[in-house]
Amino acid sequence: QKQLVESGGGLVQPGGSLRLSCSPSGFTLDYYSIGWFRQAPGKEREGPLCMINSDSITYYADSVKGPFTISRDNAKDTVFLQMNSLKPEDTAVYYCAAGRGLVTLTTNTPEFWGQGTQVTVSS
Repeated sequence: QKQLVESGGGLVQPGGSLRLSCSPSGFTLDYYSIGWFRQAPGKEREGPLCMINSDSITYYADSVKGPFTISRDNAKDTVFLQMNSLKPEDTAVYYCAAGRGLVTLTTNTPEFWGQGTQVTVSS
């Protein structure tokens, strides 16, 4: 079964950092654009927070530009989300998604979604 698998979530204190990973199962990320989304408790899904295309060109929403960095390691077939200076309002389930073209991410129509990983920012 083809799917995306996220990892790296957890509990972190305000001001701390986390690095999330997004890896494929049953396919490869070659030629896919990857985006990160999040859904906070009681709120609608937000995103894409950031995106990276197959040429490793990156795009960021203003809300995360600076503290968040998206990258991909083609040798490991993995996309990362480095999150620094985390705030309590960053608490959410974070999802990665893969689509053939950035437009699939900006229109919320990717080919694959991950199951999500919980990030909790609290003292």
